[in-house]
Amino acid sequence: MFGNWLKTSILMAGIVALFGAVGAALGGAGGMLIALLLAGVMNAYAYWFSDTAVLKMYNAQQVDENSSPRFYNMIRELSQNAGLPMPKVYIIDEAQPNAFATGRDPEHAAVAATSGIISMLSERELRGVMAHELTHVKHRDTLISTISATIAGAISSIAQFAMFFSGGSRDNERSVNPIVGLLIMLFAPIAAMLIQMAISRSREFEADRGGAEICGDPEALAAALKKIHNYAHQIPMDAAEQHPETAQMMIINPLSANGLRGLFSTHPQTEERVARLLAMV
Repeated sequence: MFGNWLKTSILMAGIVALFGAVGAALGGAGGMLIALLLAGVMNAYAYWFSDTAVLKMYNAQQVDENSSPRFYNMIRELSQNAGLPMPKVYIIDEAQPNAFATGRDPEHAAVAATSGIISMLSERELRGVMAHELTHVKHRDTLISTISATIAGAISSIAQFAMFFSGGSRDNERSVNPIVGLLIMLFAPIAAMLIQMAISRSREFEADRGGAEICGDPEALAAALKKIHNYAHQIPMDAAEQHPETAQMMIINPLSANGLRGLFSTHPQTEERVARLLAMV
């Protein structure tokens, strides 16, 4: 586990350094300093408000024991199995089967599932999925994933302005070479995606293993992953397409397989995840 945390810490440092490098390329030493200060502010924002922001992106609706008793009580039982405080529980009105967890720590966590996954999976399979999400809470992956998503989204946004800054200043020392601006616009988001991939993939395997232990049924989670994988890419989720930096938070990549996004999946191959789960039986 320590090795996993060390790897994640290095990757998180890398994504912040990338943000600083983009700032330096656009504005020199001053631009790098501003970018790093901005990264610090954004990390602080992500720490305190990331859960609220992500849930709003997906128009998630909070439920309780009265409005959704079966699902809510399932989360309560799994939380007790995991030794976790009861998280807030949300349902997203989306046909695509998917789920995620968010929050800065186990005491301020939330889990969310789409209406599609609740209706599509058996109760046994759904337990496996939500146990996976609670493992992310237990391992504090939710904070890591939301901070990396926030910075990666900012890198993509600032890169889009690279060409705007190029050649736009009368001060030659501060203007950006158009070719450099174009390279930043093209490759900075790709680099951010690659770092996100490395962060997310290493933690998904751990969450699968932990989820199987919490629910006591590795085969159920394996069956759920296969079923979600078969349907998720056939059913679009507009909120995920509009905010691709949040894709890493889902149990299965929610983005369509078309174009560049399909080449840079933040999730391991489903077949490998299933094989590892079945090996636990």
